[in-house]
Amino acid sequence: MRDEAEKDAHKNPHLIEDRIIHAALSGRIAPGERLGEKELSEIFGVSRTLVREAMMRLQARGIVEVSARRGWFVIEPSVEEARHTIDARRALEVGMLVTLDRASPGMIRALRDHVRAEQKAIASGDRAERSYLLGHFHVCLAETLGNPVLASLLQDLTTRTVLIAALYQSSHDAHESCGEHGGIIDALEKGNSTEAARLMDVHLRHVEKALNYRSAASRLDHLKAALQGSGT
Repeated sequence: MRDEAEKDAHKNPHLIEDRIIHAALSGRIAPGERLGEKELSEIFGVSRTLVREAMMRLQARGIVEVSARRGWFVIEPSVEEARHTIDARRALEVGMLVTLDRASPGMIRALRDHVRAEQKAIASGDRAERSYLLGHFHVCLAETLGNPVLASLLQDLTTRTVLIAALYQSSHDAHESCGEHGGIIDALEKGNSTEAARLMDVHLRHVEKALNYRSAASRLDHLKAALQGSGT
């Protein structure tokens, strides 16, 4: 079995990192979660060398970090890193839509299908699938509009955003997010790329506004204030 898994991993060298990305987008892996080489080697049935290579690629993509004491672990973005991630997404996604000539009917159908899948996941209460689809919409948008380079960049940035949302306790409502995706598609269908870009900018500002930066960034300050003001 291990030999077969090893062969599969060699055929698809990105299998391990793809699974980790999918799990992160689905909210199944939390920020700061440790990813032990030994455990991953057993899970995927491959050598630790292949695991380490996958981890190094994920590190280059900004999804995991390594420390001498903890080994590999999922990133825990700082407040500044979280803001930079949202700003990067805004520059890429708004820019992508501003420069778009016109979306074809086939593109619109593909995007509508994705939003219908989002709605189905929301209605069924499948939190993991909902999280994945809402994040992946932005990758799907770039792929559908024919820009694989942007799609690859957005894959990593949306994964970071999902981790940020988990870390900073996002209150962004899934129904609202799905509705905003639909509005962007409506504008594209009408051939109004300027309006689609404006709606994307609004959507990403809503995503950022929903983040409770204080929940993780100021825990030490809150603890210090609470203890200093205890009056003992």
